[in-house]
Amino acid sequence: MKNNLIIIVVLAIIIIAAVLYLVGYFMRKKNQMKLDDLEKRKEALFDLPVIEEVDDVKKMHMVGQSQNTFREWNQRWTEISTRSFAELESQIFEVENLNETFRFMKAKKAVAEADETMAEMESEVEIIRNGLKELRESEERNSLEVQKALDVYEEISKLLHDEKSEFGSAYPELQKQIKNIEIEFTQFVTLNTSGDPIEAREVLENAERHTYELDDVMKRIPPLYDELNRTFPDQLKEIEEGYKRLLADHYVFPEKNFEEELRRVQKRVKNSTVDLEKTEVDAVEVANRDTANAIDALYEIMEREINAKKYVITNRKVVGDYIAHALKNNRQLMIELDHTSQSYTLNHNELGRSRGFQTEIEELIRRYEDFEPKMKEHTVPYSEVQAFFKDCYKILDDIENQQVEIDDSLKELRKGEKAAQEKVDQYDFRLRNIKRYVEKQRLPGLPADYLEFFFVATDRIEELSKALNRIRINMEEIKKISDLCNEDLELLDKKTNDLVNSAALTEQMMQYANRYRHTHEAIRVAMENSLELFSKEYRYQDALDEIGTALERVEPGAFRRIEDFYFNNLDAM
Repeated sequence: MKNNLIIIVVLAIIIIAAVLYLVGYFMRKKNQMKLDDLEKRKEALFDLPVIEEVDDVKKMHMVGQSQNTFREWNQRWTEISTRSFAELESQIFEVENLNETFRFMKAKKAVAEADETMAEMESEVEIIRNGLKELRESEERNSLEVQKALDVYEEISKLLHDEKSEFGSAYPELQKQIKNIEIEFTQFVTLNTSGDPIEAREVLENAERHTYELDDVMKRIPPLYDELNRTFPDQLKEIEEGYKRLLADHYVFPEKNFEEELRRVQKRVKNSTVDLEKTEVDAVEVANRDTANAIDALYEIMEREINAKKYVITNRKVVGDYIAHALKNNRQLMIELDHTSQSYTLNHNELGRSRGFQTEIEELIRRYEDFEPKMKEHTVPYSEVQAFFKDCYKILDDIENQQVEIDDSLKELRKGEKAAQEKVDQYDFRLRNIKRYVEKQRLPGLPADYLEFFFVATDRIEELSKALNRIRINMEEIKKISDLCNEDLELLDKKTNDLVNSAALTEQMMQYANRYRHTHEAIRVAMENSLELFSKEYRYQDALDEIGTALERVEPGAFRRIEDFYFNNLDAM
C-alpha cells in the first residue's frame, strides 16, 4: 500500500514536471518567434534607403525655410539611428536573456515593450521619409521655377540683343535692367554657396520678380514705340497737311482751337517718348490712348467738314426748291381755306395753323438767303449749313404733312355735307314709314310718351335739315345731330315694335281668356281692366300685363304659349 502511494506521488511529480516543461517550452518558443519577427523588422528598417534619401536632399543645397525643414528631418533620423536603435538592441538582448533563463513572464513583457519601440521607430521613419519626399519634390518644383525664370531672363536678353530697333529709345534702360537682374542671380549663387540661405532666398525672389516684370514691360514696349515713332507722327503730319489744304480750299472750321489742339497732341507724343525711355509703360499706355482719341477727334473734325461740303453741294438747290414748293402750297392752301371758310365752320384752327406755316417758311427763306452770301464768301462752316439744311427738311416735311392733312380735311367737309344731305332724306323716309306702319295697325290711340318721343325725333331731323341749309355749316355739329337722329330712329323703331306687339298680344290674350270669363271672376275683372287700359288710356303694355297675369293664374303656361305662337308667326300676320 505504501509502495503504491510512493509510485503515485512519483508519477504525479513526473506528470507535473512534464506539463511545466511543455508549458515552458511553448512559451519560450512563442517568445523566440516574436524575437525573430522583431529581428526581421529591425533588419527591414535598417535596409530602408533613408541615409541615401537624406544625402540626396542634402545635395540639393536648399536655402531658407527648406533648409531649416531638412535640418529638422535629418536630426530626427539621427535620433532614431542612434538612440532608438540602441534602445531596441538592448531590449532585444534582454528578451533573449530572460527567455534563456526561463523567466518567461518577464520575457513576454519585455517582448511587448520591444515591439512597441519597434512600432514607434517604424512610424517615425515613415514620417521622416514622407517629409523628405515632400521636401525633395517641393525643392524640385522650386528649382523648375528658378530655371523657368532663368530661361525667361535668357530669352529677354536675346530678344533685346536681336531686336534692338523694336525698343527704340527704351533700349538703354532695358539693357541696364537686364544687367541688374544678372547681378542679382550672380549674388544669389554667391550667397547660397557661402551658406547664407535667408539672404540668398530674398535675392532670388527679387531676381525672379524683376525678370517677370521686365518680360512684361518688354512685351508692351514695341507696340507703344511703334505708335510713338511711326503711327502718331504719320497721322499728325497727315492731319497738319490736310488741314492746310482744307484751309486753302476755303473750308471754315467752327473749332477755333484746331491748330492749338494739334500742337498739344504733338507735345504729348514727345512727352510719352521721354516716358518710354524710362520704361514707364503704364503712363505711356494711358497717354497713348488719350493721344489716339485726340487724333481721331481731329480726323473727325476734318471729315465732318468734307462730308458736309458734299452734302451742301448736293442739297443746296433741292432745299431751295423745297422751300419754294412749300411756300406755293401754303399760299394755295390759305386761298382754299379762305374760300372754304365762307361755306364751312373750321373747327381745328386751320387758318391759324396755315399762317403759322407761312411764318416758319418765311423764317427758313430768311435763313437760307442769309447763308447764300456767306457760302459764296466762304465765311461759314459747311457743317453749320448742313445742320440748317437738315432742319429745313425736317421742318418742311412736317409742314407738308400737315398741309396734306388740312387739305384732306377740307375735301372731307364737302363729302360730309353730301353724306349728311343723303342721311336727312333717309331719316325722313324712315320716319314716314314708321308713321304709316303705326297707322296701319288701327290702334284706338297712342300713348303720350310715345307721341312725345316721335315728335322729338321729328324735330331732330328738322334741326339737321336747318343746320345743313345755313350759309356756313358746322360739320362737327351736323355729325353730332346726325348721330343723334340715327339713335332716335333706332329707339323709335324699338318703341314702335314694342307698342304694336303689346297691343296685338293683348287682343289675342283677351280672345283666349274669354273662355274663362263666366267661370272665373278674376278673369272677368282682368278683362274689364285690360279693356279700359287698352281702349281709353292706350297703355298697351299695362293692359297685356293685367290680362296675362290673370290668365297665367288660371292656366299656367298659357301666356308663354300664346306669346311664342305670336312671335313665331309674326311674318304671316
